[in-house]
Amino acid sequence: MRRRVSGVVAAALLLAACGTSTTSGSSDTEKAAAPSTQEGLTQYPAGKRPTAPMLNGETITGDQLDLADLRGRVIVLNVWGSWCAPCRAEAPDLKKASDETRDLGVRFAGINTRDNDAAAKAFERNYGITYPSFRDPDGKLLLGFNGRIPLSAVPSSVIIDRDGRIAARIIGRTTYTTLSELVKDLAAEKNGGGADK
Repeated sequence: MRRRVSGVVAAALLLAACGTSTTSGSSDTEKAAAPSTQEGLTQYPAGKRPTAPMLNGETITGDQLDLADLRGRVIVLNVWGSWCAPCRAEAPDLKKASDETRDLGVRFAGINTRDNDAAAKAFERNYGITYPSFRDPDGKLLLGFNGRIPLSAVPSSVIIDRDGRIAARIIGRTTYTTLSELVKDLAAEKNGGGADK
C-alpha cells in the first residue's frame, strides 16, 4: 500500500512540474476566445493581438538567436525541457509541422528551460529537431511574456504573426493538426493582427 501511495505522489509531482494547467494567466477575454479544437488553446482575434517580446540570446548550441531577424514570418515558439514527458510526446509533431510549413515562411524556435545543455542537445538529436532553441535555464526569457506563458507551463507554444504579435498560445502538449492549421491560416494572412486594443 505504501509503495502505491508513493507512486501516486510521484506521478502528481511530475505532472505539476510539467505545468499543463490551462487556466493560469488567462484573462476572461482570452478564455472566451479559445476555440474547442484543443484544450489549452487561446487564439487572439485580429486587431486584438498582443505584441510578442522580441527575444534574443544564446542557443543551446552556443549560437546567437534574435527573433527580430525573423520579423515578417510566422513564428512558432515552443517552450520545452528534455525532462518533460509531454515535451517528448509532442516533439515528433513539432518536427513534422516545422518541416512541412517552412516553404510557407513559417519558422520554429524553442525555449529550452530548466535543463542542461547536454540533455537538451541529446533531446534534439533523438527527435531530429533542427530549428534553434534559446537557453533559458532559469526561466528569465519566459518573464518577457508577462504571464501569457506561466513559468510552470512546460510544454507550451506561442504562435506569432508576421507583424510580431501573438496570434495564439497553447498551454500544454500540442499536436501536428493544431499547429499546422494555425500556422497555415496565419501564413495566408496578408498582414498580422494590427495594433493592441
